[in-house]
Amino acid sequence: MKELRYTLLSDGSSDKALMPILTWLLLEHNITAPIQSQWADLRRLRNPPNTLAERMKWSVYLYPCDLLFVHRDAETESVQARVEEIEKALEGVKDKIQLGREGTVCVVPVRMTEAWLLLDEKALRLAAGNPHGRRPLSLPSINEVENLPDPKGILYRLLHQASGLSGRRLKRFRASTATQRITDFISDFSPLRALSAFQTLEREIKQVVRGQRWASES
Repeated sequence: MKELRYTLLSDGSSDKALMPILTWLLLEHNITAPIQSQWADLRRLRNPPNTLAERMKWSVYLYPCDLLFVHRDAETESVQARVEEIEKALEGVKDKIQLGREGTVCVVPVRMTEAWLLLDEKALRLAAGNPHGRRPLSLPSINEVENLPDPKGILYRLLHQASGLSGRRLKRFRASTATQRITDFISDFSPLRALSAFQTLEREIKQVVRGQRWASES
């Protein structure tokens, strides 16, 4: 194939941080063609769709792709419940988007995406704009992150600490924007393989890549 185009449909804009992770996983499974990634920004529509099925349909229409990643945070639900939610939505639009289940991958972190971003102190400092900061950051261990009740709150607190700012400057600091940058400063996401939800994602990507015969023969 000349290139692999994928689109990420996510819960929110901060979840764009997933894209470097998804690209890394595709490369890990022998995709050698150029990878073109897109985030489905449906906010610009006059009447943004509300249902997941409609959001999937518009994502593929506005951002044509070979592979659609559909992200849903598990939050208080089980990973399997979220996967079933995605599959049910896909069943309702599969004739319209012409990708089918074999061209769709579910991305369902336990709790929320932010749990996957708590793995690299240097990346947090860079994303916060203070790479040489000395304030200690107490990141949870990788084996703890899936059990954290509020990973977003923890991540935002760490980013505030990493920024080294105080007073009015700290109030103007946008942790949500910094969150989107974290994965841009990480080149190896293999520590995430310790997480059950990440293992599920990698297995599904591997299956799709093999099924579509996208991997190189080497």
